[in-house]
This record gives sequence, C-alpha cells and structure tokens, in this order.
Amino acid sequence: MSDYYNSRRTRNIFDPKNAEPFKISRSKIDLFLNCPLCFYLDCRLGVARPPGYPFTLNSAVDALLKKEFDIHRAKKRPHPLMHAYGLKDVVPFQHEDLDIWRSNFKGIRYIHESSNLLVTGAIDDVWVTSKGEIIVVDYKSTSKEEKVSLDKEWQIGYKRQMEVYQWLFRQNGFKVSHTSYFVYCNGKTDREAFDAKLEFDIDIIPYTGDDGWIPKALADIRACLMNEKAPAVVKECDYCAYRKAARDVQSKK
Repeated sequence: MSDYYNSRRTRNIFDPKNAEPFKISRSKIDLFLNCPLCFYLDCRLGVARPPGYPFTLNSAVDALLKKEFDIHRAKKRPHPLMHAYGLKDVVPFQHEDLDIWRSNFKGIRYIHESSNLLVTGAIDDVWVTSKGEIIVVDYKSTSKEEKVSLDKEWQIGYKRQMEVYQWLFRQNGFKVSHTSYFVYCNGKTDREAFDAKLEFDIDIIPYTGDDGWIPKALADIRACLMNEKAPAVVKECDYCAYRKAARDVQSKK
C-alpha cells in the first residue's frame, strides 16, 4: 500500500503562525467552493481526498496540441482553426515565460496581499490579438456522440478555472480579453476500424468570463484556514457522505 494511505501529509499544510504566503492552486480554490470541509481537511490538516487515476490519453492530446500550436507560434502566424472560427486577428502568444506558465509545479502566480495567498495556475495556451489583448485558452478532450458544449452543470469547474487564469494574468499586468476559448477535442467512435489511431472533431468554444468572485473567495479561504474548527459537512459532497456512512457503520459495531 502506498504511503498516501499510511500517513497524513506533512508538506504544503497551512500554518496560522507562518507569515509566508500560502500557496494555493486554482484546483484548491475550486475544491473550497465545492466543499469547504474537504478543503480544510486537505490544506489545514493534510488529509486529501483519494487521488483519481490520471487521464493519460487526455494528457497526450494536450501535449500534441501544444506542439502543434507552438509550430505556428514560432512562425508568428495563426493556426488554421483560428481562421476556421473567424479569429482572423489572433495568433499564438509568444512570451519568454510561456513554459513556466504551463508548468504544473510553477504556473503563472500572484500574491494576493489581503489574504496572503500565493495563487497559482498552469495554463495550456495563450493567444494574442493584433491590439495586444491576450486570450486565455484551455484544451479539453473527451469522446461522446453529441456535440461538445459547456452546458453541463459539472462544467462550472471549467469556467471557474478559466476565470482564475484570466484573473492571474490581469494581476500580472496583462491586458486580458473577457472572452476565452476552449479547444475541445471529441474522439470519433463511428469509424469502421481503429487502425491504431484516433480521430477527433475539434471545436473552439468561446466563454466570456467574470473573475469578480475571486477576491471574496480568497478572503473566505483565508478565514477558513485560520479557523481552529473544521467547517460543517456538505450534504452534496460524495466524499463527506462516504466518511459519514463509514463512521455510522463503525459506531454500530
């Protein structure tokens, strides 16, 4: 059994007595918004939710998309998909920190002084208009029969993710478009044979973000972390429900 299940985490835990900014990723912000208790257990007590299995196929699609857009970035020309979707004055953004922004262990970051939180996010891509306005881009991949969209309730996480990225770039002094784009790859399953390759339909889906909620969320996160008492159980949280069910069964023995 892995060490994950044998002990609590001892690193990256919030200490109320530590004056250094506490690093918090955009995924931890989303965790807090979904379940403050799970967030508290993770970031204050070092007990994270069980990890999910990595989506290695999705990661492969992301890596190939980055390579493809980087070819056009190096030549300072638009990707054909941009023309196909009417984005005629947009090209992939060239910046010396692009690889840092893409790194899961670094990302683009900003210290929010009032909450003393170091907010980080690893982006997939950035485009730029002819007027110097940057556009945050995220790659997504799936395989479904219906056309991809952003209409599902669970996709609120995708939207928050994009808004955190927009906010981070604005805090770093960039002029950021309110409209971002999801490059959404949908694997085709209607082919006669696999033939050792997958084919995808690719859509560019615009999303108009609003990052106005972020400062309050960071203040609420700070207050949560400073509290000596854990938040209440969230009824809608499957992890909270599991923990409660396990305790109830054990107490009856």
